[in-house]
Amino acid sequence: MDHSPAQSQVNPVDLLRQEFREHLDLFYNRLKLAAPYHSVEKALNTLAQSLKGLPPAELERLTTDQTLRWIRFRQAFVDSGLHLKHRGIIAGLVRSRQSLNLPPEFDHLLNLYVSPS
Repeated sequence: MDHSPAQSQVNPVDLLRQEFREHLDLFYNRLKLAAPYHSVEKALNTLAQSLKGLPPAELERLTTDQTLRWIRFRQAFVDSGLHLKHRGIIAGLVRSRQSLNLPPEFDHLLNLYVSPS
């Protein structure tokens, strides 16, 4: 196995993809819902594809700006169709504010369930 210094350098696209995966895991865990595996993978791939064409400076900015990251995460969530999965259940939880033990930044996703799709 190669343990070269290049291996320790982390690609920003991979970092952002992993962060998005962790957010999606937390999202579905806290809502006590099974994550729709194929749609989650599609969302992760959608995010990665949207990031791959960005200039290095823009990628760097995304790694340091949480608001910009969440805009990208939300867009991948929508573009992949993930916001349509469990829609009725999540919309009901959002309306009643039940079981929404999520950090405030998740409002970027939760707001999709209170507005028309």
